[in-house]
Amino acid sequence: MNTWLTISPDSDFSIHNLPFGIFSKNGGSKHVGVAIGDYVIDLGAAQELGAFDGLNVTNDVLENDFLNDFIALGKPTTNAVRLRLQEHLCDDSSPLKDSDALIPMNDVQMHLPVKVGDYTDFYSSIEHATNVGKMFRDPENALLPNWKHLPVGYHGRASSIVVSGVDIHRPKGQTKPPEGDPVYGPSQRMDFELEMAFIVGKPTELGDQITTENAMDHIFGMVLFNDWSARDIQKWEYVPLGPFLGKSFASSISPWVVTMEALEPFKVAGPEQDPPVLDYLKTDGALNFDLNLTVEIEPDGSEPTVVSNSNFKYMYWNMAQQLAHHTVNGCNVNIGDMMASGTISGKSPDSYGSMLELSWAGKNPVNLNDGSERKFLNDGDTVTMKGHCEKDGTRVGFGEVRSKLLPAK
Repeated sequence: MNTWLTISPDSDFSIHNLPFGIFSKNGGSKHVGVAIGDYVIDLGAAQELGAFDGLNVTNDVLENDFLNDFIALGKPTTNAVRLRLQEHLCDDSSPLKDSDALIPMNDVQMHLPVKVGDYTDFYSSIEHATNVGKMFRDPENALLPNWKHLPVGYHGRASSIVVSGVDIHRPKGQTKPPEGDPVYGPSQRMDFELEMAFIVGKPTELGDQITTENAMDHIFGMVLFNDWSARDIQKWEYVPLGPFLGKSFASSISPWVVTMEALEPFKVAGPEQDPPVLDYLKTDGALNFDLNLTVEIEPDGSEPTVVSNSNFKYMYWNMAQQLAHHTVNGCNVNIGDMMASGTISGKSPDSYGSMLELSWAGKNPVNLNDGSERKFLNDGDTVTMKGHCEKDGTRVGFGEVRSKLLPAK
């Protein structure tokens, strides 16, 4: 596809992508937009120009604080909007050309793209789970007995999910020193977790079950996800029920939702699952994605350092299995629900997706470009995660999720 709009070859927002998000301009009302190169297409303005004639898309859906109502139109309609935009962007006579519907990306403010009703965090990277098990349990038997039989997950806190650019305060809580009683104060072991998250696009009723065969029909798209973690708070609290205050203080997401249709060309087979999974978790075909991921740490007033190069293709449990397991007991899901992958780590030390692993629980400090070291994050550090797919000259990316760690309040 050749577009009349000038787009850099290394842009995440190519003509093949066209992700959806929520933007505003000059403090005005929020609108549904689409990213293309260095521009945002105002879908409301495009609608007025007749771009979506015949698609049964109403103005109130496009002039909205969240994407939920747009997603609720269903994949046949939302993907038709995306394909119609591709046609217009490749048509020199399109009314979108030189119109007010195209807004420079630098002139807009991005917002949380969906209203997240519920949020679940999985634990689906075998490399990450193995590393954690080696550090804190048994180097010879790092995985817990259930790990290869089901996608482990826990219900997180939806209210503290924020969009890229919102800075995070270091959390406070209880921690347990090696000697003595528990103490209260700011976390001393702040960490990031490199994750992806998918957004539910089709609801179910209480008692219904989503199968692995139809799971992708229920997934609208994906975002980058930084699951901030206070490791010392988490270590003291997680027995016997799991993560609580060590995770719930904040998670950051990228503002643009990349659709599953845009990611389709980048499907790859996942790792072999041994032992074989139960029937309801069996899948056919390639359901992982060759998605390159990086993490940068940028100290205050200094240059950034890439500390991790990973890939979403490493995930042991895929999204179809996660959603099938999530609903196997009849748990209903709603449009806008967010399901995070869990930390994405690869096989090599430079592909680990958290400071916990990169520094091996603080034993091996990570060197930054400014000469400083990190065992965990310092106040003033900005963490930036980026992700993109690329194949045969086609690039589809997510932009970035970026946030600074501020001192405790």
